[in-house]
Amino acid sequence: MKLEIYTPDQTVFEGDITSVTVPGTSGSFEVLSGHAPIISTLESGKVTVRGTDKTANTFQIKGGVVEVLQDKIVVLADGLAE
Repeated sequence: MKLEIYTPDQTVFEGDITSVTVPGTSGSFEVLSGHAPIISTLESGKVTVRGTDKTANTFQIKGGVVEVLQDKIVVLADGLAE
């Protein structure tokens, strides 16, 4: 799967992943390969990215939107928490 995370002023992450967990408005949820298409709003919280090399990265976002379509995930974050 491909993941892209953007804020208004930077590209935070672009790459191949095995899964990502995002802070949805109704609770956190994980996206795996083959996930149904979805668009969801995001709360402020932690985005956990699991890479194809078994590493995990986390990013604190200030809310935003996520779109999942055909194994491509795009997170448009309002910003990164400091």
